[in-house]
Amino acid sequence: MASRIDGSFGDAVNLILGRDGRVVVSGMGKSGLVARKVSATLASLGTPSIFVHSADAGHGDLGMITRGDTAVLISASGETDEVLGLIPYLRTLQVPIISITGNMRSTLGRQSDIALDGSIEREACLHNLAPTTSTIVAMAMGDALAIALCEASGFQAADFAQYHPGGKLGKRLKTPVRDAMHKADLPICAPDTSLKDMLPIMSDGRLGLVLVMSGQTLSGIVTDGDLRRGLEQADELGNLHARDIMTPDPLTIGPDATLYEADTKMHDARVTALVVADPAKKVLGVIQIHD
Repeated sequence: MASRIDGSFGDAVNLILGRDGRVVVSGMGKSGLVARKVSATLASLGTPSIFVHSADAGHGDLGMITRGDTAVLISASGETDEVLGLIPYLRTLQVPIISITGNMRSTLGRQSDIALDGSIEREACLHNLAPTTSTIVAMAMGDALAIALCEASGFQAADFAQYHPGGKLGKRLKTPVRDAMHKADLPICAPDTSLKDMLPIMSDGRLGLVLVMSGQTLSGIVTDGDLRRGLEQADELGNLHARDIMTPDPLTIGPDATLYEADTKMHDARVTALVVADPAKKVLGVIQIHD
């Protein structure tokens, strides 16, 4: 499907960005379930959106749609009666129509202001009947719209946090590092600490690392990986000291940063732990990726 993305997709994004209202997403059956999910994703990423069930629209729910809105109609066949029934009302309100359809030549495809190609070769269903592949494609297209709108509008993680205060995700977005970091009995050694003396410090610390300190100043960090690489390269293990195998100037993060920021920083740097330090570079603790 990615290979079929063309200027129409960009036109759809720009159309929504240029409107003052919400994105009204609608569909029937399995496409209706996809529409509900796409609407929720749009809203969670900063694009105001509501779901209107195509069948309920003609029984009062049309009142949810107002001038300034943009409609996204989803139909694999492009000939779903209930979905097509929305078109005259949308035209009356001058609400532009974006469709996600498996048949660009269908009634829906032809009557849309912008039609996005959601066609498939066949359904995964044994009999090529049950909506399976088509619903995956429609949802992928809807998610792509939501993410493109998110990026184009400059939506940030802090904005996302406002819409997700609950659950594990909300906790990651709101909880500061200081509330989850390890700060008691941190594994610490001096630069001239021998390998023999450093190993029990690492084991007792249970963090998979040792902080190498010169007085109150952080000189480096020795992780499990540093230790393995040091052992592989050393000719005389008895001559190894912390300074010989440590990573100098390790990555740090402030105590007021969120767990989300810490998680992102660790993934980007491909590390599993960060030293938590204040602006004066004083070590306050350690945060690990599974924290």
